[in-house]
Amino acid sequence: MNDAATLLKSAPARSTPRRRLDFFAIAVRFQSVIGLILVAIGGVIFSPRRHGSILFLAPDNIANIVRAISETGIIAVGMTFVIITAGIDLSVGALLSLCSVLTATIMTTWGWGLVPTLLFVMICGALFGCAQGAISTRFRLEAFIVTLAGLQVARGLALVISNNQYINISYGNGPGLAPPIFSVLGDRLFDNTVPVATLVFLVVAIVAIFVLNFTRFGRYVFAVGGNERAARLSGVPVTLVKISVYAITGLVSAIAGIVHAGQFNFGSANDGTGYELTAIAAVVIGGTSLFGGAGSMIGTIAGAIMLGALANILQLNNINAALQLLATGAIIVVAAVLQSLVRRREGLGR
Repeated sequence: MNDAATLLKSAPARSTPRRRLDFFAIAVRFQSVIGLILVAIGGVIFSPRRHGSILFLAPDNIANIVRAISETGIIAVGMTFVIITAGIDLSVGALLSLCSVLTATIMTTWGWGLVPTLLFVMICGALFGCAQGAISTRFRLEAFIVTLAGLQVARGLALVISNNQYINISYGNGPGLAPPIFSVLGDRLFDNTVPVATLVFLVVAIVAIFVLNFTRFGRYVFAVGGNERAARLSGVPVTLVKISVYAITGLVSAIAGIVHAGQFNFGSANDGTGYELTAIAAVVIGGTSLFGGAGSMIGTIAGAIMLGALANILQLNNINAALQLLATGAIIVVAAVLQSLVRRREGLGR
């Protein structure tokens, strides 16, 4: 025993291995910011010039970028909650069109005032998302299938309500006219530089940042996405949380639909196509893991701006808009691959 003790004492102490700083994981985490910087640099380099000035950096063009991303940005904010819980919602674009049709119909045909219309449309959107979440959790169906069906339902309802026609919004105080104040959504403030739609996006984003990072519900969202079984055993109301995040996407889709109707002064059942892809791309680019449990609302906002700036560069250079769809799809795949590589490296490092 004494010899063994002597050997143990004389043996060199094993140093505790230090965790290496994983620059690859850090780069993936901040890929939206890095991507936004690269796109901005590319925009300056490849932007057309007019009278010696860079069109990409012109104040009007910047305003166009932030206005264009307002609707998809609002949707992406809600999509972040869903994807953090390892879910997905494919119905958001169709729900936007349904809510734009509802907004136009209620104000011009039903004669409702502004506040009742907004409340009714937002409640409808939240209930639609809530129903999808309840069906998915109650019957243990993949969210992909449920929300794909929801996409068809929302689009079909929009077509029925609008009779597949544009519902134009005219403003005034008589029958068939919408309240003039609703037209503010299409205006720009602060010396005609900041679109009102962008301000709505910022308000929604600020509220979402607070909820996700500073409330118990936000902690529950991360817990459910990280390990659903462990969250359930810890007392987290998993079912309620999962239903709630789909209600949130329904609510923000309704807000985006209202903004859409206000910006363009009509409601259409054919609008919003492809918005779900753009929103998912913004979320994934922002660093939110498709596997759940990790995400950043600020990253989502940066991702939405990056996609908007990329689309703007293509438009300024008269490049086919179809390339934007190709680029968006490729970005989603690349971001998902990078996330998968980070998970593998972390798994090997344990």
